[in-house]
Amino acid sequence: PMNIAVVDEGANLKAFHRMDNAWLGSIDISIKKAKTARFFDMNSGEIGKLSQPGQPLYNIEHSNGGLITFPGGVVLKDESGTIIGAIGVSGGTVDQDHEVATAGAEALKSY
Repeated sequence: PMNIAVVDEGANLKAFHRMDNAWLGSIDISIKKAKTARFFDMNSGEIGKLSQPGQPLYNIEHSNGGLITFPGGVVLKDESGTIIGAIGVSGGTVDQDHEVATAGAEALKSY
């Protein structure tokens, strides 16, 4: 079970869904994954790589009221490639979260 959050281009929460029995702690994580991806216009897992000790964004997760710097936050783009928001998923493994968020981003392209 997962929590799924969608934010718009201003990182405002526009949609949220909590599956039955999804962890309550994952609610905040899914929202923060989406916001993290939108704040920096890159997937949250990429920010995670850049936020490790010795990397240029070390400790960035403490900014903006707390960021989530592991996979599961994916930037949303329209058909022209313009960033229009982000999706954040939490509740599975980080690989599952990223896979579901990526599938959501790809599904949006078909509209």
